[in-house]
Amino acid sequence: MSIMIVYPNGKTHRWVEALHAVDPALKVEVWPEISDPGKVSFALCWNQPPGVLRQFPNLKCISSLGAGVEHLLGDATRPASVPLTRLVDDDLKQFMAEYVMLGILEHLRRFEDYRRQQKLGKWARMQSRRISTMGVGLMGFGEIGRYVGYKLWDFGFKVHAWTRTPKQTDHLRVYSGIGEFDEFLKHADILVCLLPLTPETQNILNAKTFSRLPANAYLINVGRGSHLVEDDLLAALDSGRLSGALLDVFREEPLPQHHPFWRHGKITITPHVASVTNPESVCTQIVENYRRALAGMPLLNPVNAERGY
Repeated sequence: MSIMIVYPNGKTHRWVEALHAVDPALKVEVWPEISDPGKVSFALCWNQPPGVLRQFPNLKCISSLGAGVEHLLGDATRPASVPLTRLVDDDLKQFMAEYVMLGILEHLRRFEDYRRQQKLGKWARMQSRRISTMGVGLMGFGEIGRYVGYKLWDFGFKVHAWTRTPKQTDHLRVYSGIGEFDEFLKHADILVCLLPLTPETQNILNAKTFSRLPANAYLINVGRGSHLVEDDLLAALDSGRLSGALLDVFREEPLPQHHPFWRHGKITITPHVASVTNPESVCTQIVENYRRALAGMPLLNPVNAERGY
């Protein structure tokens, strides 16, 4: 039996090396160079082409190569009877916390404005707000969201979160359901989207959502590009409803060169780097799931296809 990696245009050699570092005896193959499709029992996937997975009749598990799973759930050709898993990893949580913290602090301390002044040779101090006065609203409070929230809270921010179902937590206020969404937004001077992409969360960053935020709120989207209604963001920035946005994810990636986000003075763009999976950090859990799948044991970090994560 073998593990198959389906990662078009990805650096698959790192994954092969990391898996063999855990167990040198593993047979690891990289699609499309598969010796015997009937012997592939475990698939590691990221942005797999439609139709690929149904070519392997003896799959026992399909794992995402990251925390997100919409590329799997959105594949209508995926064999529906094969269980799905995702990766949960301390490095992913730490990388995300670093990114969100940096984005917030750069905005509050006006670094983008100071960069503009530097280009002009201008020396002028600008007022910045204290973090103790800033409400940070986290949309999404799963493994990564909780970690990010407590890191921000430890640093002194007023942090609250919004999630699909009620959750109990120390220190942080958690709003839940559509009935508490507006109240959650009222306190979000900085809105951070960490949601999984589901039919319910698609297009949730829209004009109505922006209108419920405090004046001059700031947006950080590290969820998925399809959470954001792009024209609504541009209108909110141009009208002054939002003070700026940091975007790491987009509906089309790479972001097309003609896209207006590139040239907008209130938007900062990064190329989907907020939290990138480190193969050396996650391959132990992948090999464990491979062994569990072969033995018919419960899998680590299973995905609920109906829920969407």
